[in-house]
Amino acid sequence: MKKITAVFTSMLTVIALTACGQKQEKSIKEGPTFVHIRMKTKPGEMFAFRTGAEQTEKYLPLLKGKRVGMVVNPTSIIGNVTVVDSILKRGVNIVKIFGPEHGFRGDASAGVSVDDAVDTKTGIKAISLYGKHSTPTKEDLADVDIMIFDIQDVGVRFYTYMNTLQHVMEACARDGKEVMILDRPNPNGFYIDGPVLDPKFKSGIGLQPIPIVHALTLGEYAHMLNGEGWLKDKVKCKITVIKNANYNHDMPYVLPVKPSPNLNTAQSILLYPTTCLFEGTYLNHGRGTQFPFTIVGAPYLKGKFDFSFTPKSIKGMSETPLFMNEVCYGLDLRNYDTNNFRKTKQINLSWIIELYKASPRKEDFFNNKLSAEVGTIEARIGVGNFRQQIIDGVSEKEIRASWEPGLSQYKEMRKKYLLYP
Repeated sequence: MKKITAVFTSMLTVIALTACGQKQEKSIKEGPTFVHIRMKTKPGEMFAFRTGAEQTEKYLPLLKGKRVGMVVNPTSIIGNVTVVDSILKRGVNIVKIFGPEHGFRGDASAGVSVDDAVDTKTGIKAISLYGKHSTPTKEDLADVDIMIFDIQDVGVRFYTYMNTLQHVMEACARDGKEVMILDRPNPNGFYIDGPVLDPKFKSGIGLQPIPIVHALTLGEYAHMLNGEGWLKDKVKCKITVIKNANYNHDMPYVLPVKPSPNLNTAQSILLYPTTCLFEGTYLNHGRGTQFPFTIVGAPYLKGKFDFSFTPKSIKGMSETPLFMNEVCYGLDLRNYDTNNFRKTKQINLSWIIELYKASPRKEDFFNNKLSAEVGTIEARIGVGNFRQQIIDGVSEKEIRASWEPGLSQYKEMRKKYLLYP
């Protein structure tokens, strides 16, 4: 069956169509669609909301006579056209394209190294920032006067594009180059939650002391990186942010395209701050299906849960998922009402608590040595005591209390860098 979910806002109305299976189905065959429609207030008139990239009148004059590098991926669009193609036609001199995780065209799987190449459509050299190096080299930037950063983020600490932004800012500060950020909305920007990252657990999926859900756009985060002295050697990068027009953090926003291969529905994006924690457990969280981050389970939970699914190898999404070709049993969250996140302003810890309690293999629940597909829970949650809290049966209320005073201190610090209400 198919479920249609409508999301309405005072400034933007969007419709997301998500193909969902029945709650207790025994197999998953059909994948989701990802559709975004802007509605009109009255005939001939559009809502005033516009992304930074759409406001070409504000930034094209600043690019005249300059050699431009662009950090982009498939989310970097103006309407249905990539921002690269769009501004090339307007005479901008783009000399290099830089691609983050998943590559410029977005067809590489999560965590897979991407090589440098030449973009076949434009003939422009494409440099990978998710391969041999994550920071542009002096050679990469030698013929670049200004770097444009235009990538859709999802507002979660362990989503790697914000780390790419940091590396680009550090390289440009080193070489005296300016960074222009074409800002985009944060679909999870309406709340702040999760523990602040302990520097002991700094990794490629968490570089700075921010909570799991940080409620910043990348433009705001760039100001925070500068303002807090978080760039390498405390350098300051010259930045220009082309702000979203008529945007606020409480505004629901459904992305026009999937931001990465495994965030392929509006549901998955809103569940991601919670369900990505399962990357640190011996559970499959939907990789190897068309519903990543919206279902979770394992073969050893048979008899504990009725819902089941079978992960398969899917090129470009997950070639070697955990428990490949094995029937997994667990939770189906595809029909979960994500408006609950707006009501509670909290990630959902009840699911990981429930699955741990139900597991007959508790000693393996957080064991990342059992598979290369399992990471450490500490790198995802960001603190060292969460694993033991779950094992000891500590209540969610007590777990949350342990995140203070860091979480409250972050909320206060964040106010200095807000570009939007």
